[in-house]
Amino acid sequence: MNSPASPPRDFWIAQGENLRIAVDALRANKLRSILTVIGNVVAVMSVIAVVAIIDGLNTYVSDKILQQGLGVLTIDKYGFITTEDEFREAEKRRDLGLDDMKALASRMQLAEQVVAQASRRRIVRAGSTELQGVDITGTTEGYEQVSKLDVEQGRHLEAADVERRRPVCVIGSEVAEKLFPRIDPLGVSIRAGGHELRVVGVFAERGNVLGTSQDNIVYVPLGQFYKMFGSRADLTILVRGREGADPSRVQDEARVVLRAQRHVPLGKPDDFGMTTAETFQSFWKQITGGIFAGTIALVAISLVVGGIVIMNIMLVAVTERTREIGIRKALGARRSDLTMQFLSEAVVLSLFGGFVGVLAGIAVAFLIRAVTPLPAAIQPWSIGLSLAVACSVGLFFGVYPATRAARLDPIVALRQE
Repeated sequence: MNSPASPPRDFWIAQGENLRIAVDALRANKLRSILTVIGNVVAVMSVIAVVAIIDGLNTYVSDKILQQGLGVLTIDKYGFITTEDEFREAEKRRDLGLDDMKALASRMQLAEQVVAQASRRRIVRAGSTELQGVDITGTTEGYEQVSKLDVEQGRHLEAADVERRRPVCVIGSEVAEKLFPRIDPLGVSIRAGGHELRVVGVFAERGNVLGTSQDNIVYVPLGQFYKMFGSRADLTILVRGREGADPSRVQDEARVVLRAQRHVPLGKPDDFGMTTAETFQSFWKQITGGIFAGTIALVAISLVVGGIVIMNIMLVAVTERTREIGIRKALGARRSDLTMQFLSEAVVLSLFGGFVGVLAGIAVAFLIRAVTPLPAAIQPWSIGLSLAVACSVGLFFGVYPATRAARLDPIVALRQE
C-alpha cells in the first residue's frame, strides 16, 4: 500500500522561515558575524570606490584635458614620451621653427588653422606687485581657435599685433586678479622678461587641471616673445583640421609635409613628434585598465579569504547546533530543509558584508568628491554587481557546511550535549 503523499509546502513561506532563522542566528552572535564579513566588506568597498574614482577620473580627464585639445594635432620636438630612453633620443632632434609652421600652413589642404607657440615661466610685475611662475606664451594669430581660449575683457591678439611684434598681451584671470585687484587691467602695462607689455585683454577663467592653474598665463605675439627671450626657442605647432576631415588623414598629411620640409630621408624615423587627444585617451585607458585589474585582484583575494572565513564560521555553527539539527530531523525536517537553512545563513552573512561594503564605498566616493576636484560618481551597476558577487560567495562557500549539516545522523545528533 502506497504511503500517503506528504502535505504540499508553500515554498516561499518556507524560505521566509529559513531567512528568519538565519537572521536570528546572526543576531545571537553579532561580534562574530561582523568579524566574519570583513573580507566581503573590503571587496565590495573596493569595487564601489574604485569604480567611482575611475569614472570620476575619466570624466575629469575628458572634460578638463581631452576636450580642450579635441581635433587638434600637436607637433613638437618630443611627441608623446613614456620612457627616459625616448626622451634622450628626442633631445637629439632639431628644434621646430617658423619655417616648419609656414610650410604646414601653406601646403596642407586639410588644415583649417596652423599656430606656432613657445613658452617660458617667468616673474611678472605690475608696480610693486609681482607674480611668480607665470606661463608666458608667444603665439601666432588664430591661437584662440585651437586652444579654446575665450576673452572676458578686451580682445584677443590680432594679426597686426603678430606681424608688427607689438608689445601687447592678453593675461589670464588669475594674473589680472593678483596684479590688478582694484583696477581695470585693460590698457595698463605689466613687466615680463625685462619688457613692458600693454594689456589688451583678459582671458575668461578656466580653473585648475590636476592642481595646475590654467589662468596663470600671459599671451604675447611670437615676435615679441623672441625679443624677450631670443629667437632660438623650440616651437610647438598646433594644427586644427578642417570640419569633417578625418583626423588620421590630417596627421598623415602633416607628417608628409614636415618630412619633406625637414629633408628626412626615406626609411628614417620622423625627427619630430605628433600627439592628439586620442593619444592621451588611449594611454589613459591603459592606466585606468591597470588600476582596475589591480583592484580586481585585491577583490578576488578578499572574496576568497572572506569566503573561507564564512565557511569556517558556518562549520562552527553546525557543530554548535548539532543537537538542534537532530531535533529538527526527528520532527520531520528533510535534508533539503536543513541545506536551505544553512545556505540562507551563509547568504545573509555575505549580503550583510555586501551592504556594509556598499555604504563604506559610497562614503569613500563622497569623501573623494569633497576633498578633490574629481567628480567621483556612484555607478548603480557596480552596487548591483558587488551585491551579486557577495551573494554568490555566500552560496559557494556555504554549500559544504550546509551539506554537512543535512547529512548528520539524527540519533548521533540528539546525543550531542
